[in-house]
Formats: sequence, structure tokens, C-alpha cells
Amino acid sequence: MDKYLPTGNEMLSIPRLAETGGAVEDVTFLYMGCKGLIDLRGAQDEALMAPFVEVNGTALPLKDLCWERLGFWVPRFHCKAGPLEVEGTLLAPTGERGFGYRLALRSAGEACGVRFGLAGCWAGAWHCVNEEKPIKGRRGCFHSLWNDGPVFDMTCGTPLFAFAPMSDAPCRCDFEQEEKGVRYRLVHEADLAPGESCAATVWWGFGYEEVSAATSAKEMLRQGWQTELDRTLAWLARRSADLGDEALTRWYNTNLFFCIHFSTGVTLDTEELVLVTSRSPRYYVSAAYWDRDSLLWSFPAILQADPTLARRMLDHVFGRQRRNLGVHSRFIDGTVLEPGFELDELMAPVLALERYVAATGDRAVLQKENVRQGVEEILGKLAARRHPQTALYETFLQPTDDERVHPYLTYDNALVWRALRALARLFPERAALAEEAEAVRQAVREHCVKTNRDGAPYFAWSVDLAGNSDVYDEPPGSLQLLAELGFCEKDDPVWQNTVAMIRAPEYRYSFAGCPIAEIGCPHAPHPWLLSVANSLLCGRVEQSLAILRASPMDNGIACESIDEATGECTTGEAFATCAGFVCYALRRALKGGEEDA
Repeated sequence: MDKYLPTGNEMLSIPRLAETGGAVEDVTFLYMGCKGLIDLRGAQDEALMAPFVEVNGTALPLKDLCWERLGFWVPRFHCKAGPLEVEGTLLAPTGERGFGYRLALRSAGEACGVRFGLAGCWAGAWHCVNEEKPIKGRRGCFHSLWNDGPVFDMTCGTPLFAFAPMSDAPCRCDFEQEEKGVRYRLVHEADLAPGESCAATVWWGFGYEEVSAATSAKEMLRQGWQTELDRTLAWLARRSADLGDEALTRWYNTNLFFCIHFSTGVTLDTEELVLVTSRSPRYYVSAAYWDRDSLLWSFPAILQADPTLARRMLDHVFGRQRRNLGVHSRFIDGTVLEPGFELDELMAPVLALERYVAATGDRAVLQKENVRQGVEEILGKLAARRHPQTALYETFLQPTDDERVHPYLTYDNALVWRALRALARLFPERAALAEEAEAVRQAVREHCVKTNRDGAPYFAWSVDLAGNSDVYDEPPGSLQLLAELGFCEKDDPVWQNTVAMIRAPEYRYSFAGCPIAEIGCPHAPHPWLLSVANSLLCGRVEQSLAILRASPMDNGIACESIDEATGECTTGEAFATCAGFVCYALRRALKGGEEDA
């Protein structure tokens, strides 16, 4: 399997930076007018962008690249190519509409003439929201006075987007339109004496059309490589954390920045912050919005690292996404993608609001009209899901987005309890909701607690109030989290029995006895990374840390599930919101700092 080092900033994502060879296989950006993600790709046999080096007219392959991440996020490699030492860095500067690819060469022992730069083929643009479809339009490349070089663009009657390179060193730009796409070559030349060095950065700017793309590149060129790098590393440093363990600190920060840059983003056309499952098309349901994913998983980690960004996330949720809160999934403009009601998703905005106010003390957000209106609409939708006589609330879809077995889920109703209690505390005029919260707790204790064959009580996964229930668990909304939510204590025998049952070898998806002994489910029948996070939060710290240390996952990035024997990714590569939840749980486990439940 190819291995990648994803990187990007708030505007551009680079999901596939190949570990072997350093080629950029695609570049993506969010686009409100298209309701999702646009992905620029190379040809089947030629990358969108690849570094090359020639010595005395002979092309030298870049092999055995040794990678590191500056600031835990900016990829840089070192390798040797004949008599040269080569360094390559890909920087997507914070606050900019583009990125730069810098190559630095040093002659190790002999004089030589070198040519180096970037070459590739732009073969197409794809529209990505869960599924991928090629965009039909006119792709072109032409010389522009705005950057004194090529501009690549796509039009569909009117401009759709454009991108353009500019170099900080003399550069020859060759390009030609072929049947498979636009091939180009950006070439720098130098004569190096022994021990002498040279370097060049190609800045790629993006925009709606020619001028905005070219001037985006020009802005980064004017700022200069060192300025853009220093500013970005300072931004990263302010958000990183030291967990007291070198390997786990590196894992945490890289996945935190992956979460920030791939679960949130700014649209190219309207410059709005939006929230998505992942800005990487490698994730199988990319570029769409889920209340649960964004607010229960990525939001807590982002709040710890960047409260200002967390506040902007709430603006999007109670803004564009407000009218369809609780619906399975939506496009980034708030319209329905996949219909179906999910109780955990309806509660997610309230729980995020509670968490934000507790962490920041910013109660002004509670006076915002869109927030108040959103709370009103949430309560209206919630009331429609209440049983007429019993304080239990039904859902149609489970936390995996699969259809329920029985309508009343214990975990979901624990979220309802927590959310109603939170609203009673946040809004004094809604103090009466505390009574309903307590009624929910009592109803769960009365109807959702069953006894096993040994007579031990446990929390059922779901019930129907007619005597039917099931023993089950799902990592995206686990019964393990009941204690973390404050719904019960960790010494509660009902909770302890529940955890023991779903971890027992007899339970099909426990993976007990395997090297990676974590919970799975039919949706992905392998141990889930979300279950590792759940375990970190409910006290299984050492076992969970051992899994994180031992598991390759998606080349060090969190994914949906991993192989129970090897820890390699089995499903859900580039799962950005999951990365956030594991980061949050890891930081909680090692540093603490959460508000009182």
C-alpha cells in the first residue's frame, strides 16, 4: 500500500504526498458552490507534481527519502542523488491561498551542473462528497503576465478555479496540452562547486480565476520562504502540547494538526469556515458534515488547542447547519445529503456548547440569536421523539449511521440527559429542563438495565419498552462512555458489568486475546481507533497507550479501524474527526484538564 504524508492549511489540502519519491498526487480545496470538495489529480502514470534532479544532463532518481515534520506538520525529506544532497520541503503557510515546494541541493564532493524543479501532469478535477465524479469542463493552461508564467484553469461556462506557480529563483516554464492532460516542467539551473548549495521554491497560488490565483502565488513570493515558514511554525507551536513522552507527543501533535486542517476548512469561493468528516478523498465518506463527527469528536481536541477556532465552528453549526440539526449527514452548505434521524447528532451541538462555555467562560455566545434559535429548534425536534409516557427518546439511526434494532438506545439517552442538564445550567429560563433530565436518568435505570444469566445487571444497548433488548456496543457511541459523561460512576456495578460483557471473549466484536484487543462492530469488523479513545477516557490507559505505540495505522495517522494482529489500517484512511477524538482522549489521559462532569 502506498504511504502518504498529508499536509495543508485552512484553504488547501494535500492528501497524497507520497512517502516514496515526494510526489504530490493531488491537491484539494472546499468549494461552497459545489457543496463539497474539488480534487485536482495527475494522470494514472504521472503525478500532479513531482520533484526531479538532473546532474550533467542525467536524471537521478530520488530514493530512500528520510522524512521529518517541522512543527509536527510541515513535511521535509532528505536524500542523496548521485553527488548531491537533496532536501525537499512542502509548506502550506497558514493564512495563505496556496503552498510552496522548496528544493535545496548541495554538492557533496565534486563540481557539477544541475537542473532541478517540479514536473507533472494535471489530468483532471474531481468532485468529492462521499463519491467521486469527474468534473466536466474546459481545462487549460496559458501564459499570463500576472505571474510571467503559466496559469492553469478550469471553466464551466464561467471560471470555476485556477492555480498558478511562481518561483523565487530564475525558472524556465514549459507546458503543453495533451490528450491526457496538461503536462508541465518548471526548471532551475545552477553550476555547483564542491560543497556549494542552491535552492528554489515554487509557490502555487489558487483562486477563482487567473488574477486571484497568480497574485496568491505572488503574495507568498513577496513574503519569502523564511517568513512564511517562521509564521507557520509559530502558529503550530502555539497549538501543540508536550505530553511528556516523545513518541506520543509526536503522534498527538501530528494527528491534532491533521484534525484541524482536514476536519475544518475555508471554502475557496466564499471564504467560509466549514466542517467536514475529512478533506481527504481517501476517507470513504469525505467532505460532508455530521453533527456527531464534528462536535463530539473533533471539537473537543480543537477546543483544547484553539478556542477561537472552536468558536468559529459553533458559528457554522448554529448558522448554515442549523435547520437540519439531527439529520444523518449534510452538505457543507447545510442542505440534506443523507436523510435519517440520529439522536446523538441532535444532542451534539448542545454538548459542544456546554464544553465551550466551561472551557472558555465565554457566556456571550449564549446570547447570540442564532444559538438561541438553534436551541429552540433542537428542543422542538427532541420533544417529537419522546415516548408519550416514559422519559426515553427514540432514534432511527445508531451512532454508526446504521439502522437501529430497538428504538431507545441507552447511550443516546445518556446524551439527552447530559444535554438537558446542560441547557438547564446554561440558560436560567430553562431551569425546568433539569427535572426532565432526571426523569431520563430514572427511565434508563428502570427500562435499560437488564440482568444476564448470572443475575448480574448491565446496561442494554437498546430497548423497545416491550421487554426486548440487545447486548451490543458501537465505538462511535459506546456504553463505555457512560461514566465519562457523568451518567454513572466508574464503580457502578451495572456499568462495570456492561464493560466486562462487551470485552469478554464470548462477545463477537471484543477481539479479546488479540494483540489489539479493542471493540469493533459490524460496520467495520475490526478494532476501532474510536474505541481506543473510549478506553483512554474510561481508565484503560496503559493498554490504550500500548496500542497507540504499536499500531502503524494509516502511516501514523488515525483511521477508522485497524487489524487486530498488526495494527495496520483496515478501513477508513485519513479519518480526520476520529484523529481529533483520539487526540482529545490521549491528552485527557496524560494531562487531565477536563471540566467537571
